[in-house]
Amino acid sequence: MPKHSGTHVTVRSFVFKILFVCTGNICRSPTAEGVFRNLLKTRCLTDLIKVDSAGLGSWHAGDPPDPRSTETAIKRGIDIRHQKARAIRPDDFEEFDLLLAMDKTHFSAMKRSCPPELQSRIHMFMNYARNTEISEVPDPYYGSSNGFDRVFDLIEAASEGLLEEIETNFTIR
Repeated sequence: MPKHSGTHVTVRSFVFKILFVCTGNICRSPTAEGVFRNLLKTRCLTDLIKVDSAGLGSWHAGDPPDPRSTETAIKRGIDIRHQKARAIRPDDFEEFDLLLAMDKTHFSAMKRSCPPELQSRIHMFMNYARNTEISEVPDPYYGSSNGFDRVFDLIEAASEGLLEEIETNFTIR
């Protein structure tokens, strides 16, 4: 263990990595990435937990988040404008410790694509939300703008529960 001025310093090389996944990576998953990244920042955990987002498809690859997602996030103090959509890659199953599906379709698609030995890394994001029976983050893309507010609320709830679960079950500090 390295020493500094007579004090022991623990060097940590492990970073916990989370991937949020939705359909096209322009609504739900970039919002989840932004909300969770902001939560990590407020708790000084950005060096210990890394987050990213992806979509099942590549049709929006390189695009910024949907303007309604961006507007909703900015209203809540989170800027997701810098994000660019990407499709999930085969190596994501190896790279990320946790892959979180926004709905059952995403969950099933990831399970089919993932090597059997890594499938335990795939979970439903809303399973981490406390005090709700809602199991999926609904797709707001074709609905009204208030659907984006509802999605943001669900993502906030699941993000809080997720971080609590990580802090309880993993040594991250």
